[in-house]
Amino acid sequence: MIRPHEIDPQSFVDPELAPPPEPASTGEAAGELAPVRRDDWRLVLVMFVFLLAYGALAAKMAMAALGDPAEPSHAAGLHPETPVRGAITDRAGRLLAANLPAWALYADPREIRDPAAAADALAPIFPRLGRDELYRRLSAKRKFVWVHRPVTPRQKAAVMDLKPAIPGLKFGRRDMRVYPAGRMAAHLVGGTKYGSEGVNAAELIGTAGAEFHFDERLRDPALRDTPLPLSIDLGVQAALTEILQRGIEHTSAKGAAGILLDIRSSEILALVSLPDFNPNSEVRSVAGGEDNPRFNRAIKGVYELGSVFKPITAAIALDAGIAGPETMIETGTPVRFGRQRIRDMHAMPAAMTVTDIVRRSSNIGAARLARAVGTRRFRDYLDRLGMLEPLPLEIGEAASARPMLPPNWTELSTLTISFGHGLAVSPLHLTAAFATIANGGRLVVPTLMKGGRAPGEQVFSERTSAQMLDMLRAVVKRGTGRRTDVEGYAVGGKTGTADKARADGRGYHHDRVLASFASVFPVTNPRYAMLIMLDEPTDPESGKREASRTAVPVTAEAIRRLAPMLGLRPELPPVLPPQGTEARRALR
Repeated sequence: MIRPHEIDPQSFVDPELAPPPEPASTGEAAGELAPVRRDDWRLVLVMFVFLLAYGALAAKMAMAALGDPAEPSHAAGLHPETPVRGAITDRAGRLLAANLPAWALYADPREIRDPAAAADALAPIFPRLGRDELYRRLSAKRKFVWVHRPVTPRQKAAVMDLKPAIPGLKFGRRDMRVYPAGRMAAHLVGGTKYGSEGVNAAELIGTAGAEFHFDERLRDPALRDTPLPLSIDLGVQAALTEILQRGIEHTSAKGAAGILLDIRSSEILALVSLPDFNPNSEVRSVAGGEDNPRFNRAIKGVYELGSVFKPITAAIALDAGIAGPETMIETGTPVRFGRQRIRDMHAMPAAMTVTDIVRRSSNIGAARLARAVGTRRFRDYLDRLGMLEPLPLEIGEAASARPMLPPNWTELSTLTISFGHGLAVSPLHLTAAFATIANGGRLVVPTLMKGGRAPGEQVFSERTSAQMLDMLRAVVKRGTGRRTDVEGYAVGGKTGTADKARADGRGYHHDRVLASFASVFPVTNPRYAMLIMLDEPTDPESGKREASRTAVPVTAEAIRRLAPMLGLRPELPPVLPPQGTEARRALR
């Protein structure tokens, strides 16, 4: 933290202007001095006051003539060697954020003879500022104005070419925060702004993302040369961004989110929100909410995500001892609650196993499982999973990503939440829940810190975890996730197609959906959990919006491309030796 220096007011007193010593008291010492008349004392006092005022004025004029103008409210207490802000890197040491030397352009408008001509000359150099704003600043009736900050080397060179014709322009030192990865990790790294400023120094303060969360650490002078390593892999981040962008273009989606999580270390290896933004640009979108590219859909957005919730319901029922994977549940008739009826989107058998409820995505089956668990116990499991509170992720926006719970949690709330409606959570919440299910049932709390953190309390038993992995694999082998059956990687997962809630809270859109696929791979030795979400997609071939037609193919492409980058070798079936005629041919 940069603090103003303590200044001793006495240090500004000129000894030559100090008041004269008081006259000696009457008595023997005073008798040695010649008597002074009252008129003489008045003359001496007037001369002293005149000299004091003149000296102060002269000193002030000399300082103004010799020194640079300073912005009165900010300049004190900053020195050229301050401030400090450390670099941010990905897990491999590749730069995500760093400081570069830069400058700040300021001026004394009193020295600028023709502000209009000066504004015309500077406008092409600073087009975002504009000619009118430049003129307003350069014609101000004061001795100091900031013209533009920061100034790049190219801009400085252009201004230097103008300086002989435009007196009064001056440069001060600055550090400029730059983001070498550009858009690739913008939502995670965040951004900075200038804080306390002087002519030759300025604070850089984190405003979003990791820049905000780790602001104190990044400004610590003792850690100046120690970069802050995040858990993300920039190569994986770039690949996932490219895949999601192609998915948006193919399905005409409004946006997308993608998260890749190491379920053993709790590290986030990639987290993408699209559309994104360039943190090196000064342009800010005026759009609000999710239409703003700076809005982080993966963390800050909370959504009712639909059927991807059903494996959580099944895991709770298994762990609570309500049912086993092969327990038969009635699914042929709607679940009733007062006048409400919970039905399936398609005709289902009269009864199904818990595995088939997940595999075929039955709302009725999920609701009956949740009713058997009971509202209090069902909510307690969700609480232990971290689904009811913001996640303590190391970026500034995470604290405000509070799940939207029912205002009055009733049995009906439990029934609808069982299949993904009535509780809105972030995509990261759901990814962490799948990671917890897959890693032996121990709580995964995602982190952006390289090195991660060990999974926490035992939410589900190891037996429940193993049973759920078999169910998730069945969804891919024989259910709605068949298009993610990437050879060699034993993918398990669950689709979710949820009608989007209306912004006014009055029901749901019937022609707008969130399509998601939550996956775990490889289920034979679980390492990673991934969630892909597309906002309002449509499959161009079939015209359908379901996740099986939109989010699932994007997930398959992501696993196919990312698994080798993560060091996963495909588990291919053994090649059997040739038999019969083929064997004889091979021997030749």
